[in-house]
Amino acid sequence: RFALLSVGAALATLTLKFTAYALTGSVGILSDALESLVNLAGALIALMALKIAARPADKTHPYGHDKAEYFSSGAEGTLILLAAASIAYTAIRRLLHPVPLEQLGWGLVVAGSASLLNFIVARALLSASRRYDSITLEADAKHLLTDVWTSVGVIVGLFALTITGWQWLDPLIALAVAGHILGTGISLVRRSVDGLMDYSLPADELAQIERILEEHRDQFVAYHRL
Repeated sequence: RFALLSVGAALATLTLKFTAYALTGSVGILSDALESLVNLAGALIALMALKIAARPADKTHPYGHDKAEYFSSGAEGTLILLAAASIAYTAIRRLLHPVPLEQLGWGLVVAGSASLLNFIVARALLSASRRYDSITLEADAKHLLTDVWTSVGVIVGLFALTITGWQWLDPLIALAVAGHILGTGISLVRRSVDGLMDYSLPADELAQIERILEEHRDQFVAYHRL
């Protein structure tokens, strides 16, 4: 249900942001729209991964199919990195060859509506990821929240552009967007690799497990080499 919600939100925000780009010609808004394109691809990958992860254990997968979620978050992280590279390339070209922007007012209204929708859906996904302990939903939620802050940065920057008239602000905003989402992509890829490689649990989680086990020692519970 939550993956389908993410797909629907991605389609809606994608439409709104490309409409804003068509109105303004802003490369900053285009960079935001390209990130939403990645959101859509990530949401579709998440939907497939969750369907696979939900399958019960069988003879060939005795521990279940949960690790499909790590493939999903890794793929989404990779897509984010590609989006960052594409945004940076477009921004540098616009910085070298400036183009005057048009209808910024309407463009900012449309882009702001898309950001509000993304924020509402991201909060719902983040809550669901904690409830179901799902890295796929968490990755999707964090990606959407990254998109929200990206959009806020773009909107603030373009508002400053309308006041100052400095056209070079637009590509600089896009470059800042690229740098911001680069960190999110690297983080998601690293977490996915750690999950697939059976990276050990954090020390505080191990200590919590040991504490619970110790509380039940008088009930014939024993453990070793946790």
